[in-house]
Amino acid sequence: MSCEQPDLEALLQQLLGSGATFRPHQREAIEAILEEGARVLLVQRTGWGKSAVYWLATRVWRDCGHGPTLIISPLLSLMRDQIRAASKLGLRAATVNSSNHEDWADVLRGLEADEIDVLLISPERLANDEFRSSYLPAIQGSMGLFVVDEVHCISDWGHDFRPDYRRIAAILASLPPSMPVLGTTATANARVQEDVATQLGPAATTIVGSLARRSLRLATLTMQDQAGRLAWLATNVPRLSGSGIIYCLTVADTQRVAAWLQSQGIDAHPYNGPMSAEEREPLERALLNNEVKALVATVALGMGYDKPDLGFVVHYQRPGSVISYYQQVGRAGRAVDDADGILLSGREDDEIQDYFMRTAFPPASQMQEVLDAVAGVDTASIGYLETQLNLRRGRLETILKLLDVEGAVARDGSRYFRTAVPWQYDSERIDRVIALRHEEVLQMRRYMTHTGCLMLFLTEALDDPADQPCGRCMNCLGKPADASTDAAVVQAAIGFLRRDHRTLAPRKRWPLDAVEGLKGRIDPPNEQGMALSIYGDAGWGRAV
Repeated sequence: MSCEQPDLEALLQQLLGSGATFRPHQREAIEAILEEGARVLLVQRTGWGKSAVYWLATRVWRDCGHGPTLIISPLLSLMRDQIRAASKLGLRAATVNSSNHEDWADVLRGLEADEIDVLLISPERLANDEFRSSYLPAIQGSMGLFVVDEVHCISDWGHDFRPDYRRIAAILASLPPSMPVLGTTATANARVQEDVATQLGPAATTIVGSLARRSLRLATLTMQDQAGRLAWLATNVPRLSGSGIIYCLTVADTQRVAAWLQSQGIDAHPYNGPMSAEEREPLERALLNNEVKALVATVALGMGYDKPDLGFVVHYQRPGSVISYYQQVGRAGRAVDDADGILLSGREDDEIQDYFMRTAFPPASQMQEVLDAVAGVDTASIGYLETQLNLRRGRLETILKLLDVEGAVARDGSRYFRTAVPWQYDSERIDRVIALRHEEVLQMRRYMTHTGCLMLFLTEALDDPADQPCGRCMNCLGKPADASTDAAVVQAAIGFLRRDHRTLAPRKRWPLDAVEGLKGRIDPPNEQGMALSIYGDAGWGRAV
């Protein structure tokens, strides 16, 4: 390093409190980053303290006169936690995201005046024209450290691939050789590690620790009907220590499960991606302060959310991969001796995962249809494309995102145009990834029926070779999870599901050129619609 050797122990205690000590590999990782031009992949279990590595490295690097750190992070909730953590080291952190556009100008001025030590963005910002033209150049020329949190997302093989993470490869290729880069994740098996390390750089150093979570008591329970699982939750959640998270696969289920638990006198609230930041932030704080029993959440409350004393994580449905499950259940038991990780599974799990796979990778015919429609005009809005193609808006947005990332189309505000970049559907890559996703679903089925140590099953799936049976899961203890529920509670759950009608939001505007003479806002507005059943549920769905 080109400056005085820092007192890393003192900085760690400033960040975490008096008496804090380094965990295995933490100091090693910090010192590796502080080498000029270092490229480091850090794979450590949830709660290990990966963020402490880049905060301390940033503090040292800024004290040595280097430029600010750019952190790409997948979740707004994580960014808010990170900004609070950075302040403990006297670091001035800012974020540019979809919910704080009014602050963007101040952030840009701060970057240009070198008054910001850390800028946190989501990968989706890299697709924003304003950010790419103004904010990225303001930091890219002076950046001191580049951090990609949840770096497994840049890999096709990662469990949580996000298209905008593919843009990061171009940034990595454009960085000067002297700039250090750090990628962090808790969920990368050997194949993902190899892929990510290759993208970080040919000389990337990989630092991997043990992934076992000693505090977790793992259990599995298959209950096909939603009514049975709802009754189980109503009976057992009050018995679980502390507060926790109940994960669901869909937004609708977060609302349904939370409403059911509230009807049974349990203080539980839904938490999901469509909710605004103003709705989500108070819920995050309430859970942190143990003011609620549980948040019923999608993966929107996942990566990076840090509540050290979280007492339990229950899954209402089975996630699509072991890696995804490990990431979510690892929210519990970080700073307590005992925490519960209970995985429920039902008949709808596979259908939901199949839907996720179908929508993540649209077929070649639909991709080509959209590309041809965009190429047929100077520029096209999503509203225009809806009138030309038999595709829903959500599917259109997914396809345009993929075509944008691959360079076949580009955005100008809210409109898209065809670029000169040739495009061909990469069927080989997509077939390979879908085949992997199917294998991951099968692996989760095997986890549900596994008779050996459940923690060892997870860590072996993550290619963690140095571990042993946990001695705490239901199989190690020889105590299967109790599936018994009171018949009256089950009947109440069935009645609840029959009354749990799903509202269908009406369109607010007429589609372009749909009906001659009708355009703009629909006035008077249509009333809400209603769905009397959810396919396959234990209310009316089974009869349907």
